[in-house]
Amino acid sequence: METVDLIIHARWIVPVDTHHHVLEYHSVVIKDGRIVALIPQDQAKQQYTATAEQHFDQHCLMPGLINNHTHTAMSLLRGLADDLPLMSWLNDHIWPAEKRWVSDAFVEAGSELAIAEMIRGGTTCFNDMYFFPDATARIVDQSGIRASLGMIIIDFPSAWAANVEEYIHKGQQLHDHYRHHSRITTTYAPHAPYTVSDETLEAVIMNAEELDVPIHMHIHETTGEISQSVEQHGVRPLERLKHLGLLSPRLIAVHMTQLNDQELNWCADSGVHIVHCPESNLKLASGFCPVSKLEHHGINITIGTDGAASNNDLDMFSEMRQAALLAKAVAQDASTIPAQTALEMATINAAKALGIEEITGSLEIGKAADMIVVDFCDIESQPCYDVVSQLVYATGRDKVTDVWVDGKQLLKDRQLTTLNQANIIQNTQDWSNKIRQQDQ
Repeated sequence: METVDLIIHARWIVPVDTHHHVLEYHSVVIKDGRIVALIPQDQAKQQYTATAEQHFDQHCLMPGLINNHTHTAMSLLRGLADDLPLMSWLNDHIWPAEKRWVSDAFVEAGSELAIAEMIRGGTTCFNDMYFFPDATARIVDQSGIRASLGMIIIDFPSAWAANVEEYIHKGQQLHDHYRHHSRITTTYAPHAPYTVSDETLEAVIMNAEELDVPIHMHIHETTGEISQSVEQHGVRPLERLKHLGLLSPRLIAVHMTQLNDQELNWCADSGVHIVHCPESNLKLASGFCPVSKLEHHGINITIGTDGAASNNDLDMFSEMRQAALLAKAVAQDASTIPAQTALEMATINAAKALGIEEITGSLEIGKAADMIVVDFCDIESQPCYDVVSQLVYATGRDKVTDVWVDGKQLLKDRQLTTLNQANIIQNTQDWSNKIRQQDQ
């Protein structure tokens, strides 16, 4: 019998593979952080002996969720300025608060809070865009979660960088420092068309090609953004980006609530990936991403929460459900975005957008053991006729009991194993007291 590190036996396993299987009474066999077998439980017991075994007799084992757009450190600004339109929210509240408070310490504290929340909610990987990404990287390294960290670029100074050249230089340093890290990758993260010039975007395109990394950017979030671009550049933002050569399989376009038929064709033809942020879009009244049309065009659709300052949580189970339900309402078609599709948007589709689909996003032999367990024991989970439907339409993040990344357990029976929950809560309260007192 071959000796392995861990065998997990589960009532149901949802691999999110191309066969759309739901496996019953199967086991995942793990060695050196990788999946070496996915087989019936009896077969696993006959072929392998393990250092540790865990049994989940009334639970579902599935890939960890991938939050494909967030601003982790903004969790410290959760609830600071609610019920406002996007530009008022940004210009009058969020950007002034960031100017006053954002620092290495602020980002470290906010990232720790966000990462703890994500792990407890079943998220094993996230795609971030924020200042001081090196501070976020430290918490990613410590916590054991997987992340793609944005090399942020914006055409005005911040506490992080004084000018475009410094943003690019510091981004390069981040990339070089973590280029061989097993769980940290990088993306270029120009903020949005209205905050980044043509010259800067041309430099981003060139550098992204050289480093072979994605480009992560807010695009077509509101009608105001479209009007502003037409007034300043004579074209809608996506057409401007097309002329610059930005539309390609490298581009991860976030929000995309304002799309016409020609723009849908451009995205399909160029291989652009799109991040749907349904709850943030609803809360800021930004508009509706035409998810059903995107799927019809064969565009890779993923899901993100956006930051907790505009959501106000990092709950990917809720986002999956909202994505599916909202798509049906917008398309007036109950059959669009079925549960399986929504689950893929939150897992393997996001991994493809980030270029890490060979590592994570599904439970398959050779991939990293990035997995979560969902409890189906409680009354809220009864009865269960269709496991995938249950995960998308009836399950909440509170049902996540256990989480692993690279085979390392980060959540055990709802308890964080790599982060100190009490310290995080105390640190967060200290920050909120400072911010509240300063704002009064």
